[in-house]
Amino acid sequence: MTELAGIVLAGGAARRLSGVDKPMLQIGGKPLLRRAIDALEGADPLVVVGPERAGVTGVRWAREDPPGGGPVAALAAGLAVVDAAAWVAVLAGDLAAIRKSTVDRLRAAVGSADGATLVDGEGRPQWLIGVWRTGRLRAVLPAEPANASLRKVLGALEVVRVPEVAGESADVDTPEDRLRYSASSQPSYRPWG
Repeated sequence: MTELAGIVLAGGAARRLSGVDKPMLQIGGKPLLRRAIDALEGADPLVVVGPERAGVTGVRWAREDPPGGGPVAALAAGLAVVDAAAWVAVLAGDLAAIRKSTVDRLRAAVGSADGATLVDGEGRPQWLIGVWRTGRLRAVLPAEPANASLRKVLGALEVVRVPEVAGESADVDTPEDRLRYSASSQPSYRPWG
């Protein structure tokens, strides 16, 4: 049994960004999707849920049913690819400042709970930045996951809330977010592969 699997949810419509392929937006010379994949380094399997993107390698692809069916449907599709991992890290594909240290900190914080999620600077749980016991996560998925509330599904679990460090929950939802993070984030670029 592998220790940790990883799922990146990368299928949203990006309506506030005029429908651009948000996970492929570059911040500091690096696509957002690459940032999430790098944060899950060592996860096996590493699953990206959403349409396949050219040049993205080293992952297994899954698609929610129906496409555009929301994060719970995407989570269910990702979990269908995860076989025997005891733990699964779940990340959104639009995170500008996510790091492997974030995932490591969440995993270390779980203790005897069902999972751990990051809490932003305003005290809000960031449900798409978490580490979960795979079996418990499967157990709370609804039979019909399309358009289900992620907050209600994950909120049914015993969750440790971990405060963010240095804005690591920052996501890119608007053109203003993109400009703000592009101006402040200058990590080194690492190509796909």
